[in-house]
Amino acid sequence: MIGEIIAIGDELTSGRIANTTSNFAASQLFAAGHEIFAMHTIGDTPALIGEALKRAINRVDFVIVTGGLGATTDDMTNEAVAAALNRPPTLHREILNKIRHRKEHGDNDSMLLEKLAWLPEGAEVLNVELRMAGYLLVYDSTPIFFLPGIPHQMRELFVEHVLPCLAGWSFNNRNHVRQRIYRTFGISENEINLKLKDVEPTPRVKIGYYPVDSDVHVSLTVLDQSSEKSNVLFNTIDTQVKNKLGDTLYGFNQDTMASVIGNLLRRKGWQMSVAESCTGGLVSGKITETPGSSDWFAGSIVAYSNTLKKQLLSVDSAQLDEFGAVSSPIARAMVAGVTDCIATKVGVSITGIAGPTGGSDEKPVGTVFMGVWVNGEVTDHHFHFSGNRKEIQEKSAQTALDLVRRSLMKVL
Repeated sequence: MIGEIIAIGDELTSGRIANTTSNFAASQLFAAGHEIFAMHTIGDTPALIGEALKRAINRVDFVIVTGGLGATTDDMTNEAVAAALNRPPTLHREILNKIRHRKEHGDNDSMLLEKLAWLPEGAEVLNVELRMAGYLLVYDSTPIFFLPGIPHQMRELFVEHVLPCLAGWSFNNRNHVRQRIYRTFGISENEINLKLKDVEPTPRVKIGYYPVDSDVHVSLTVLDQSSEKSNVLFNTIDTQVKNKLGDTLYGFNQDTMASVIGNLLRRKGWQMSVAESCTGGLVSGKITETPGSSDWFAGSIVAYSNTLKKQLLSVDSAQLDEFGAVSSPIARAMVAGVTDCIATKVGVSITGIAGPTGGSDEKPVGTVFMGVWVNGEVTDHHFHFSGNRKEIQEKSAQTALDLVRRSLMKVL
């Protein structure tokens, strides 16, 4: 099915709060095989809400609306819907009873919340047990889902009610969908596009390219009325894409560089450690946000100053004086020091100039050296990254993890 997402709230259009609900809805709908025709962010203005809603109904199969369902005077979605679709407000006794029950148990906001019991005529409440129940309204055979703008409330209703409802709604006319996200690193969007130019999109095959931080993700969607045909076509295209992406492809769907490394380390029964300077713990953060990383990540040392490099990583003072902290010898010494200190088979080190100051003609901003240690073998790598401080740090961290990934693949 083809849908449209409308996010409502002055806090969104002013930039005070990021619109995370639309991003969540779009990713979940894509994973479920639906397509998004358009996404809008509009303020709490009844005329705009009604206009956007009527326009969406005329061109898509379903609509997702988030925000503006609260009890304060600036929450005007229900009033706008009632006026635009000629569905006068109707009292929902079940919601009212729940609100009054909360009042009896000391909820001081319950009097204000009674506004939530008045919904457009024909609204079907999604979950009356929740503080923000949400509702479904069908207009000219088009399902419209109205969800709260508070992210955790919206997500719960979306996953438990909206997605199952849409699955049932579209069952009879549903295409069989196969999808996959290919995660790549070290190659530009344009280069990937050239590699995949022979994999031509058709009405049944869609390919998308999405830069995400320092990665580029490629999406493949295959649709067919027949499950068997869909699977055959998907497998054919999938093999072509993987072959053409080669070793720049590091994972699929929800994989991260850290989770892929973790799986490789588990196969060897090894652990890794990290020594960071210019990235200030970013590599370690990417690792420890991965569930189960305690199985294979022993720890890290963030040695930002030369003093700590000497004290904690056993970096030689003479080498620091001769080559400087940002150099191949120091990167090699740092990774040797951290793997020795923490006693791991695998390690990676980063030392560099993230900027915007600190560069020179010999070592401009963006100069980064890395060391990789795998079972006693050490290699060093020199890079020059462009961008601002945050971008250089992100590229450095992801590159360090990619070096570990590639090194591990050689010994497995």
